[in-house]
Amino acid sequence: MAAIQKITRLQAQWDTQDPFLFCAFHNDRYPKGNGKLGPDASLAGRSIGQDFIQKDGWAMYHGSKVPGFPSHPHVGFETVTICEKGFVDHSDSLGAAGRFGEGDVQWMTAGKGVQHSEMFPLLNEEEENPLLLFQIWLNLPAKSKQVDPYFGMMWDKNIPVVEKTDADGNSIQVKLIAGSYDGQTALDPAPDSWAANPKNDIQIWLISIDANASFTVPKGAEGSNRSLYFYEGEQLEAEGFEIPPMHHIRATATEELTLKNGSTQAQLLLLQGKPIGEPVVKHGPFVGNSRKDIEDAFKRFQDDAFGGWPWPSNEHTHDPEKKRFAKYPDGKVENL
Repeated sequence: MAAIQKITRLQAQWDTQDPFLFCAFHNDRYPKGNGKLGPDASLAGRSIGQDFIQKDGWAMYHGSKVPGFPSHPHVGFETVTICEKGFVDHSDSLGAAGRFGEGDVQWMTAGKGVQHSEMFPLLNEEEENPLLLFQIWLNLPAKSKQVDPYFGMMWDKNIPVVEKTDADGNSIQVKLIAGSYDGQTALDPAPDSWAANPKNDIQIWLISIDANASFTVPKGAEGSNRSLYFYEGEQLEAEGFEIPPMHHIRATATEELTLKNGSTQAQLLLLQGKPIGEPVVKHGPFVGNSRKDIEDAFKRFQDDAFGGWPWPSNEHTHDPEKKRFAKYPDGKVENL
């Protein structure tokens, strides 16, 4: 049986399948920094406050001086933020904060409500500051939508990477953000996550396939949804299809899928998991199972702002000299 169900072109915000809500893809070629964490370039003519509108290969998003997303609320789902290039300055209403990047992953459960900001500091003042970032929205089942918020970090040095070779000796790497592959298992996800139960078959992989290499995606669990996002490379061949970059491959999880790469390295994101199978009602950053859930979330936010905002600015950034670090809600600090 053929594994490929559908191939579609990717936009900036990627369609996903249950239990995922969507994936935001940020691929910005920021210029060198101006010494204040912003771009050393004019902001004239830019669409500040408009997501994903790039000019000269980069966007400010909602940041007025530093690119990024000032404080905003979330309810009822999780964000898995994979920063492969560049950096993110995180601050939230729990008092947690951090600077992460260059392969690090942040896993945050919004649960009953949290505010956070995500700014993209341009630390390099001598060269360009490329950013390559995925933010995956993973839904929570109804039983977990009112859990306490959670902030967790997965540092790049601790994330398992499986290295393989094909029959011709070409190299493949699979970076395990969630799930397991070839006898290795990812770090633990957030405790209340749909991913915390291995039976739910949540797989989040970054796959690198060398030029001319072949890679077979193994069979997944019965009932799982599988999506592959080919975001960088020249061309893949699979089941008679020639697939250009920036395309989404929706595939049957219970069938193997062999990908034959072209003449340059290919990069893919795999999202897979068993569906939650519950009604989904979304209003901006709030996700519930009913319209009443959304109304209740708005009321809670109006009442207490999910604990308030403890930082001096809605676009809070950290000291330019600060290295990668995490400060947790309990006061614990990790410095890299």
